[in-house]
Amino acid sequence: MTITIWTFIIVTALVTLSGASSVIAKTETTEDYLLASRKVPPWLSALSTVATNNSGFMFIGMIAASYRLGIETVWMMVGWVIGDIIAWQRIYPRLRAKSGATGAVTLTAILATGPEGPRRSLVIAASAMTFLFLGIYASAQLQAGSAALHALFGWHSAIGVMIGAAIVILYSFAGGIRADLWTDAAQSAVMFVSMSMILVAGILEVGGPPALMANLNAQDRELLSVFPEAMAFGPVLFVLGFVFAGIGSVGQPHLMTRIIAMESLKGIRRARWYYFGWFVPFWAACILVGLYTRAILPGLGEMATGSGLDDPTELALPLVTMELLPDVFVGLALAGLFAATVSTADSQIILCSGVITQDMLPRYKDSYMASKIATLSVMALALAIALAAPESVFDLVLIAWSALGATLGPVLLVRLWRAPLPSGAGLAMMAAGLVTVIAWHNSGLDDDVFKLLPGGLAAFAVYAVFRGLRQRRARAEIRAQLAD
Repeated sequence: MTITIWTFIIVTALVTLSGASSVIAKTETTEDYLLASRKVPPWLSALSTVATNNSGFMFIGMIAASYRLGIETVWMMVGWVIGDIIAWQRIYPRLRAKSGATGAVTLTAILATGPEGPRRSLVIAASAMTFLFLGIYASAQLQAGSAALHALFGWHSAIGVMIGAAIVILYSFAGGIRADLWTDAAQSAVMFVSMSMILVAGILEVGGPPALMANLNAQDRELLSVFPEAMAFGPVLFVLGFVFAGIGSVGQPHLMTRIIAMESLKGIRRARWYYFGWFVPFWAACILVGLYTRAILPGLGEMATGSGLDDPTELALPLVTMELLPDVFVGLALAGLFAATVSTADSQIILCSGVITQDMLPRYKDSYMASKIATLSVMALALAIALAAPESVFDLVLIAWSALGATLGPVLLVRLWRAPLPSGAGLAMMAAGLVTVIAWHNSGLDDDVFKLLPGGLAAFAVYAVFRGLRQRRARAEIRAQLAD
C-alpha cells in the first residue's frame, strides 16, 4: 500500500507541475489567462478538449452506469459520438471564425452579440447560466476526485473534495487556461494508459467476451439487454436523445473555449482526428471496464460503506483497480483519475471567472487581479455544491450538461447561422430550454429520452414561433402599405 500511495503522490505532483510550469510561458494579460493568447496548436486543443470532456464523468460516472445498467450504455456512446461529429464538422468551424472576427473572449460574448451589437440582457442571462451550471459541473469533478482519495486512504468524500479544491486554486493561479492545456496533455496520456491497463487486467481475470457474458447473465439477464426493457418512446428517440447530447457540446463553455483558443481555423480539421482517435476507444474501454467490474465485484455496495458517496457504484473504478493491479499501477491509475477531475474542475472555474469579469462586470475585464478574485468566488460555489449536493457524479454532470446545452446551445446556433434574434426571443429560448430540462428530469422520463432532446426542441420551438410572428407582422405591414 505504501508503494501505491507514493506512486499516487508522485504522479499527481508531476501532472500538477506540468500545468504549474506554464507560468514560464504566460503573460500577465486577461486574454492569456482565459485563452492562452489564442495560440493553441490543434493537437493540444484536441487533447485538452477530450481530456476535459472525459474526466470524472467517464472515470466515475460512466463506469458506474455500465456497472449498473449493462450493455445498453453502448447506445449512449453511439448517439453521443454521432452528435459530437456533427458539432465538429458543422458548428465548430463557424464558432472559431466568428470568435476570431469579433475578438470575443468568451462563449457568452459570442452568443449575445449580433449585427445590432451586444444585447446586455442576453449577456446577463447567459452568464448566469454559465456561472450556476458550470459551478455544478465543477462540483461533480471534485466529488469524482474524492473517490480516488477514499479508495487510497479511506477518507470521507468531504476531505477529498477540499483537497481537490486546494489543488485547483494552485494551478489556476499559476497559469490560467494555459496551465489547464498543459496538464490536459499529460493527463490524456495517463488516462488512456490507466484505462487500458485496467481493461487488460479485467480480461485476464474473467476471460474474453463469452466468459464475461456468461458471468453477467448469471447475475442478471437484464445486464445483457441491448435496450432498456421499458421505453416509453421507443428505441429511435432513445438513441436520438444521446445524439442531441453530443451536439449539446456547443453549449459547454469550458469545451468551446478550447476551440476559440485554437491558433487558426484551418486547425479544426486536424484537431478532429486527434479528438476522435482518443475519444471513441476510451469511451468503449470505460463501458467494458464497468462490465468487467460488475463481473469481478458484484457486491460493490458493501465495499463502499463509509465513503460518503450517494451512489456506491461510483467507487467501481478505484476498487477494481485495487483488486486487479499491482500497487505501483494502482497509484498510477488513481492519480490519473484524480488529476483528470481536478484539471477539468479548474478549466470550468477559470471559465466562470472569465464570465464574471468579461461579461457580468465588464469594467474589470482588463484586471488580472479581478480574474483571480472571481476564480476564488466560483471555487467557493463549487465547493459548497460538492459538499451539499445529494446527486451522484453521473447525475450532476448530465444535469449541468443538459441545462447548458438547452439554454446556450440553441441561442449560439441561431447566432452562428446569422438569423435574427432579439433579446426577448433569446431570453424566451433559454427559459424554455431550462424549464423543459428540469421538468423532464423530474418527470421520470429521463431514462426513456435524454433530457437535452426535449429541452433543445423546446428552445427551437420558441424561436420558430418568434419567426412565424415576425413574418406575419412583416406581411401585415406590406399589405397595409399596399392598401395606402
